[in-house]
Formats: sequence, C-alpha cells, structure tokens
Amino acid sequence: MTSDDMDRKFKSNQKKIWQGKRLTFNWGALLGWSAIQGSLSSVPIALYLAALQWTLLYDTIYAHQDKADDIMIGVKSTALRFGENTKLWLTGFGSAAVAGLGLAGHLADQTWPYYVALAATSAQLGWQIGTVNIDDSSDCWKKFRSNQWLGAILFAGIVAGTLLKEEKKTDLKKDDSDNKS
Repeated sequence: MTSDDMDRKFKSNQKKIWQGKRLTFNWGALLGWSAIQGSLSSVPIALYLAALQWTLLYDTIYAHQDKADDIMIGVKSTALRFGENTKLWLTGFGSAAVAGLGLAGHLADQTWPYYVALAATSAQLGWQIGTVNIDDSSDCWKKFRSNQWLGAILFAGIVAGTLLKEEKKTDLKKDDSDNKS
C-alpha cells in the first residue's frame, strides 16, 4: 500500500500527519544520518520531529486554499478541523518546530551560524502565522510558497555551522600537535 493509497483510504484529519511521516522529505533526516553515521542518535530524531511540525504548519496553511472543495467532496482536512483556531495550532506547530531545531542544534554541538539561521527561521514562521489570512487563497499560497526560503535559510545555517565546527576541530588538532612538539 502506497502513501497515496493510504491518503485515499483514510480520509481523516490525521491525513496531514501521515503526509508528514511519508518516506520522503522528513524521513531523510533519519535515513541520511544513519547512512553517514552508521547509527541513529537523538540528533536526527529531534530534527525529524521538528520537520514533522514544520510540515504540519505549512500543509495546514496550504489546506486552507481548498476548504470549500474539501467540504463539497467530504475530505476532512486540518483546515476544516482547526477552523477559526488555526492560528493557535500553527503557533503550536511553529513553536515545536523551532524548539526541535534548537534541540537538534544543541545535541549536534552546532555553532553560531546555525543559531542565526534558526532565529531567522523563527522570525519567518512568526511572520507566516501572524500575517496569514486563512480565508484568502492567494495569501495562503504566498505563505505556503515562502517556506522554500525558510528551508534555504535553515540549510545554509546547517552548512555554515557545520563548516565552522569542522574548522574549530581542525584548529584544536593543530594546537594539540603544536603543544606536543
């Protein structure tokens, strides 16, 4: 049974959670880490859970574009489930995503560029949640699409933070070898 089969079979409010767990984007955090490290640790689990919350956030915003269609065809979307409380749910998802990303950074001993990117990520999520008009399809689309930039910012922070961390390790090794001489 594919994930699309599951989506058709289980027309429920939990469909979005299933989509967040698909063996695609979010699963990559677990798969990539274990492929490179040879084992699984708390870092990719925190990253996976943060990515799941982010998926729920942007997918709920996206779902608000289709509310009328969802009602007509009987799809029980998160947009319909959360209704007028959507922004509260989005705030919870966003807060959990940022907390999970912060935890992942801490567990991975990330450096300052990662946390600068995390602050920008937090600000961007706050902007999305604070300004989205859930009754305006074009605004929902704009906010949904803005997540590509959020992903790019976060990716840049991960890369820059990791490169700086590696540079510090190299400097420490050099200092140790100089002291032994």
